[in-house]
Amino acid sequence: MIAIIDYDAGNLTSVKRALDYLGIQSRITPDPDEIMTSERIIFPGVGHAASAMNTIIKRGLDQALKESYTKGTPILGICLGTQIILSHSMEGNTDCLGLIKGDCPEFKPENPRLKIPHMGWNQIRKLSDHPILDNVDPGDEFYFVHSFYPQPHNPSSILAVCEYEIEFPSVIGCNNLVATQFHPEKSGPAGLRILSNFSSWDGNLC
Repeated sequence: MIAIIDYDAGNLTSVKRALDYLGIQSRITPDPDEIMTSERIIFPGVGHAASAMNTIIKRGLDQALKESYTKGTPILGICLGTQIILSHSMEGNTDCLGLIKGDCPEFKPENPRLKIPHMGWNQIRKLSDHPILDNVDPGDEFYFVHSFYPQPHNPSSILAVCEYEIEFPSVIGCNNLVATQFHPEKSGPAGLRILSNFSSWDGNLC
C-alpha cells in the first residue's frame, strides 16, 4: 500500500486517480502512524511552502517523513513535495524538512517575456541512471507548474535537469528518496511510467 500524504495541499486526488488507473493500491491519509507503517510514501502537493510546512508540523507529518526516510521506506516527492524535502524555501522564507540539504530559489528570468510560473510541457535530460527513470526516453515531455525550483547542495543528488531560460534540477534524489519537480500524474504515458517504476522500487539505487 502506498500512503499519499494529506497536508491540505492540492493535487492529491489526481495522484490517487493515476495510481488507480495503474492498478496500484494507495490511500490518501493525514495520519502519521499510517504513513510510517506504509510500504511506500508519495509526498505530492500544489500550494505555498510556508503554509504547507505549518500544516505538516501541526499534524506531526514532519517526524513521520523523517523517520520513514531514516528507516529506508521508498519516498516519492512531487512538485511542492519536492521543494519541501530540502532545507529551506524562499517561498515564505521558511525552513523545510532538510531530508536533502539544499534550497528552493525563485525563478527570476532576465527575459521579461518569459512567463512565471513555468507552466506546461517540457523535456528533461537525465544525468544519471535511477530505477525511477527506467524507460524514460530522450524527448519525453512532462508537465510543470512552478515558480520555485529545487537546488540541492550536493550535485550528485541531481538526477535530471530541465531548461527554462536556466537549467534547473527536475528530478532529485538521495538514498530511498526521489522527487520530481514536474507532475508525473499529469504527464501522460511517460509520467505513468515513473509512477509505475516507483511502485516496484525497493529504495535501493541499483
